[in-house]
Amino acid sequence: MTDLELQQLRREKWRLDGKPIRTIENARAFLEDVGFCLMYPQRPPLLVPTFIGAFVGSDERLPDWQHAFADQRAAEATELMVRLLRQRAAFEANLFEENNGFLVTASAFPYFYALMGERNPKLAPKAGSRSPYSALACDAFELIQRDGPISKQKLLERLGGGLSTAALDKALAELWSKLRITRVNYIQSEGSVWDLLYRWAPEEVKEGVGLSVPEALSALVSKYLDCLIAVEQAEIETFFGNFVARSKVKDAVNALLAARELSFVHVGGKSMLQITPEKVATAPRGALR
Repeated sequence: MTDLELQQLRREKWRLDGKPIRTIENARAFLEDVGFCLMYPQRPPLLVPTFIGAFVGSDERLPDWQHAFADQRAAEATELMVRLLRQRAAFEANLFEENNGFLVTASAFPYFYALMGERNPKLAPKAGSRSPYSALACDAFELIQRDGPISKQKLLERLGGGLSTAALDKALAELWSKLRITRVNYIQSEGSVWDLLYRWAPEEVKEGVGLSVPEALSALVSKYLDCLIAVEQAEIETFFGNFVARSKVKDAVNALLAARELSFVHVGGKSMLQITPEKVATAPRGALR
């Protein structure tokens, strides 16, 4: 395989070949095919497809999240993405840039939850010197638990005390990055609507809690390879190193290689990993063809 052939295969899979996704059915099928994607491209580039790219059908002149507000394509793509969230066909996580959603299909989400989520999701977070949660994040969690799903505007009103939008955004990001809450809707006059993840997606969270990190990583590495066609091992370690220790990623890759589920392929002079191709049965001699 040449570099050009690999890039073409990725462009087809990532829907950058002039065949944009514009219906909810196409959007659901695209996300199920790739497993997960960013909403917008980011800098430095992350080796993963983008929802806006698939919506446009190209990777040329795509907006990043800082400029999405001025791009009509971004508004239309967001509307389609929110429909996926409402239907629970996809889940949005805050795993990279704070304002650039990471979309995960429902079938793959339990595996990400196993890596990032709380093992006792119903236990309310507590603030403290060693806690990743601020007092405001804990208050927001309790309010969402009591009154959710709830919009950001209503959260501001009910938390009160002259709370700023920036402070609330920071508190919500703390909860979101730990998969305690999730964005489930968007109301133009009130902003994002939030709910507790275990209440919004009880089956996915329950499945994720029951998965071990090694089996979740193995499943996600395989899906990542399927999405990228072929990739260097260092790129796999870089991507999943955002969620777990790179040593655990190496262990998962080695286990998949030992099981012959992954194999090496030469691409443009580089040694890359791919999903081991299925063996094609050969007809016995003398058989009709």
